[in-house]
Amino acid sequence: MYTGRIVFSQLMAFMPIPDFRRCFRRYRGNRRVRTFTCLDQFLCMAFAQLTFRESSSNSGPLMRYEHVPENWARV
Repeated sequence: MYTGRIVFSQLMAFMPIPDFRRCFRRYRGNRRVRTFTCLDQFLCMAFAQLTFRESSSNSGPLMRYEHVPENWARV
């Protein structure tokens, strides 16, 4: 079994996550969010784009993941 990082994790390591979080705070993007934050939605949409999903309905199983770990890019 492969024990290294998956390709998606390697690609997301290049994304400026602190900048995204700063924008979410500035524009109150997570204001009424309960579980599925803006960062979670961004990660799902990025994964759907990379896997050639045609619509968000094809991404349904991806969006059932409730929380992205805080150290997702450093694993």
